[in-house]
Amino acid sequence: MHLIRFPWKAKLLLFLALCGCGGQQAQPVDRAGEGAIDLQILAINDFHGNLEPPAEGLGGAAWLAAHLRRAESTAPHTITVSAGDLIGASPLISSLFHDEPTIQAANLFGLDVNAAGNHEFDEGWEELLRMQRGGDRSGGDKDFLGAQFEILSANVIVEDTGDTLLRPYIIKHVASIPVAFIGMPLQDTPTVVVASGVAGLSFEDEVATINSLVDEIRRQNVEAIVVVIHQGGYPAEGSEDECKNFQGPIIDIVTRTDPAVDLFVTGHTHRHYLCSVDGRPVTSAGSGGRFYTDIDTRLDAASGDMTVVSIDNVPVTHDVEPAADIAVLVDEYRARVEKASQSIVGTVTADITEEPNEAGGTQLGALIADAQLAATQDAGAKVAFMNAGGIRTDLLYVAAGAEKDGEVTFAEISAVQPFGNTLVTMTLTGAQLDTLLEQQWAGQPAPDILMPSKGFAYAWSRSAADGERVDLSSIRIEGSAVEAEGRYRVTVNSFLAGGGDGFPVLAEGSERVESVLDIDALKAYLGEHSPIAPQELGRIRVVP
Repeated sequence: MHLIRFPWKAKLLLFLALCGCGGQQAQPVDRAGEGAIDLQILAINDFHGNLEPPAEGLGGAAWLAAHLRRAESTAPHTITVSAGDLIGASPLISSLFHDEPTIQAANLFGLDVNAAGNHEFDEGWEELLRMQRGGDRSGGDKDFLGAQFEILSANVIVEDTGDTLLRPYIIKHVASIPVAFIGMPLQDTPTVVVASGVAGLSFEDEVATINSLVDEIRRQNVEAIVVVIHQGGYPAEGSEDECKNFQGPIIDIVTRTDPAVDLFVTGHTHRHYLCSVDGRPVTSAGSGGRFYTDIDTRLDAASGDMTVVSIDNVPVTHDVEPAADIAVLVDEYRARVEKASQSIVGTVTADITEEPNEAGGTQLGALIADAQLAATQDAGAKVAFMNAGGIRTDLLYVAAGAEKDGEVTFAEISAVQPFGNTLVTMTLTGAQLDTLLEQQWAGQPAPDILMPSKGFAYAWSRSAADGERVDLSSIRIEGSAVEAEGRYRVTVNSFLAGGGDGFPVLAEGSERVESVLDIDALKAYLGEHSPIAPQELGRIRVVP
C-alpha cells in the first residue's frame, strides 16, 4: 500500500464549484484501470451536533451535505463514515431534542457508518441504542426512527450477555469487492463520561479487539479493511496537515495493529491531520463539521486489497448552495428552539446578580456553582467553581418575556450562560486546589475570583503578596480541612478545564469525566429548587 497526497484537490473542487463548469453536476466516472475499482471514502469526526455553522463561513449541516454530495457525484463508489462524537456536547438546536435532529441530518446527508465516541454515551448506553433503533422519548420527536446508518462499538461489551453493545463491524460490497469497516470508541471512555452512562459495560483494548476481528473478517475472504476509531493524535509542530512530530495514543494503536488494516479514520482530539504511521494513512477532519476528509482508494479486483491513492482535508466553505432538505430540517428545529426558549424553567424571589461582595463572591456565581455541583455528584464532585467571565447577564425578578414577575425563562438562562460549555469533573490535590485559588491573582491587575459551590470555604488576605494570598489551612470542604496531599473531585466548565481564564493548574487535573452542558445543569437545578432566593455569601472571606 502506498500514500500519495494531492494538496490541490480541495482547490480544484472549489474552482469547479465557483465556475459552475458545464452548467450541470459532474457525472461519476470510474477512474480505475482494468482490474481495479475506485472507492471514495468521505470522513468526518467530532461533529457534536453542529447543525448550524460553528465558525463564520465554515461548517453547518446544510453546507456539509452540499460538499459531500458534490464529492460523491465525482466518484463511481462512495462510502461516508464518522469517527465518533457525532452527537453529544451539542448546541441547543440538537441537544434540546436529545440529538435527534443530528441523527436525522446524518440520515439525509448519507452517512453509512459512525464509530461510537465517548459522547455517544453522555445520556447513557440505553439512549445510544435508541439513537440506533429509534423510539420515543420525552422532549424528542414521537416519530423518531433512529439512525439509517450503522453505529459500531466493536470493543464495548455488555457484561450480562458478553455481546457487543452494537455491531462491531460491517462489510460493504463495492462492485462485488467486500470492504470491512471496524468501528469503536476509545478504551478509556469510562474515565471521561459519567459512570452511570456506561454502567454494565466493559470497554476492551482497542488493538486486541481489532486484531481479533481482522482474523474473523479475513476468514470471510475480505482483504480491504478500514478502522474507524474515536481516538487520535496531533501534530506537535508545523501546520495541522503537515503532520510534523505526530504524537498521541493513536500511534501505539496503529503500530500494534495487524498490517492487514489499510486505513485508520480517527477522531477525539479535534485536530485535522493527514498522517502516515507505520506506513499506513491516519486521518482526522478536526471537529464541528468544518472539514471533511476525502480519501481516494483503489480496490484490486483480483486480490480484493485496498490501496490509498490520495487523501485531502477539504474545508466546508459557504460558496456552495446549501442542501435544501437539510436547510429545511435546521430551520424547523431552530424555530422549535426559539419557541422552547420562552418556556418557564424556574422562579426567583428577587434579582440574582453578578454584583460582588467585599470578598468577591456573587449570588449568581454561587447559584451556577451549586447547579454544577448537583449535576456532577455522580462523578464524585465535592466542589464546583464558576468563573465570572462565563456569566453574561443577571437573572432578574422582572424580566422581559416572562408572563409573571419572578419567572425565569429558558431564554434568560441561555443569555446568562451562552457558550455551550460542558461540565468536566477532575481530581486535584489539595496543593493544586491552593494553587488554583492563588491563580485568581496571577498576573492580573484585579483578582478574577472563582465562585465556589456550597460546602466549600476559604479566606484570602488583602495584604499578602501574590502567591501567598490563600493559606491552605483556611480551605474547607464540608467543614473538613483540605490536606496538601489529599485528592478531591472538582467540577468546572470545559473552558476552565483546559486552563482558560488564566487557571493553568486546571489543565493538570486527572481522572476527567465530561458530562452535561452547563445550561442543562442550571435548568435542572432551577426546576428542582425554585423558588430561588438570594442567599448569604460566606463561602469566601477576606482578611486584612
